[in-house]
Order: sequence, then structure tokens, then C-alpha cells
Amino acid sequence: MSEQSDTDILKELADHARSMHAKTRLGSDAVLAEITASAVQLIDGVVSAGITVTKKRKVVETLAPTNADAREFDLLQQQVGQGPCLDAAWQHRTVRVPDLLSDGRWPELADTVREHSPIRSSVSYELFTHIEGMGALNVYATTPHAISDTEVEKGYALAAHAALVFDAARKYDQFQSALASRDIIGQAKGMIMERFNIGADAAFELLTKLSQDSNVTVAEISRQLAGSKPEAE
Repeated sequence: MSEQSDTDILKELADHARSMHAKTRLGSDAVLAEITASAVQLIDGVVSAGITVTKKRKVVETLAPTNADAREFDLLQQQVGQGPCLDAAWQHRTVRVPDLLSDGRWPELADTVREHSPIRSSVSYELFTHIEGMGALNVYATTPHAISDTEVEKGYALAAHAALVFDAARKYDQFQSALASRDIIGQAKGMIMERFNIGADAAFELLTKLSQDSNVTVAEISRQLAGSKPEAE
């Protein structure tokens, strides 16, 4: 491969990384959609992509699929309980499938795919691991051996950038959620202070007691109280 080709690849990767990062403040859903779209644009031979979220080795959800084929492939893996996307997420590695129908690792999946899916080759990259489950970025082709060694390497680089950007987006989501909770708790405290003529500390203690008695978070109790505020007030 020529030096110019290497430079072009690096530039293209950098462009996609910037595009993904630009979606961070729009939330994790927007970032995931940008990741799968970038995978299809960047990796030659790939016609669709999706992100498989798994828990206890079962498909929980398919995020940001670029078309119905990506979603359907996850459903087939869920039905038979095996497949490259599951292995990538749970074994923390990249799983390459040059020819799904001749690959002997997932015989039940191969039989099902032969009848119900056009996907014939794929690469799955571990993308994230967190408390809700594990995830893999999956890229698909409809012909065997469609994704070359060079394109697999580009996928490695994209997945590494994507994992970092997705983590940043999740943290931003959590920060925004915390800010929203703080604001609503403040509103509820103000209502209690006014209604019972008590201080801020006493109002928060009352919220905490309500939370403990009802086994509902302070933030949710606060939302209920703020939502019940009469319109005339």
C-alpha cells in the first residue's frame, strides 16, 4: 500500500472520529447512529451495520441498525443463542466471519441465515462493557470474503474511536440527568419549604423520608410533587 493511500485512510478515519465526537452533546443515541453510519461509509464491502447489546449471553437490543438486515441478524442470533456478535461482546475480542455459511462455529445460525438473511460475511468488534450489558459493533456484507484484511484494520481503528466517543456521550447523558434531577429536587424543596414554612435542610429530610417510606428515589418523589403543583400557583 502506498504512503498516499495510508495518508488517505488516516484522514478518513480522523474525519469520521470528528463527526462522531460532534454528536456527543446530542446524546448517546445520536453517537451510536453516527458510529454505524460511519462504519458503512468507511469500510469497503460493508453494506450494513448495527450495535448488539447483550446481557447474560442474550441479545437485549439492537441499537442504531443501518437497515432491517442488521436488526434481523441479531434476532436470528437471539433465536438460536449463538453467533459472532454475542462472542465479540462476551469474549472481549474481534470476531471475523469470512463466509458465514461455511464457518463451523455457529452451525444453527448458519442454517437459519441460509433461509432468512442475505448476510454472508461480517466482522464484530467489542465496543463497550458496562453495568447494563456488553456491546459489539457489527459490520455486514452480503457476499463471502467481502471485507479484506485492510478493511478489518480500518474497522479496528473506527471501533477504538467509537468506544471512546460513546463513553463520553454516556457521561454527558449522566451529567445532564444529574442536573435535571438537581433542578427538580430544588423545585420540590421550595414547594415544601413554602407549604410548611420550614428550612431547606428540613425540606430535604422530609423528601428523604418520603423516599424511604415509599421505596422511590428522591428525584422521582420530587418529580411527582412538582408535577402535582396547581397551575394557578
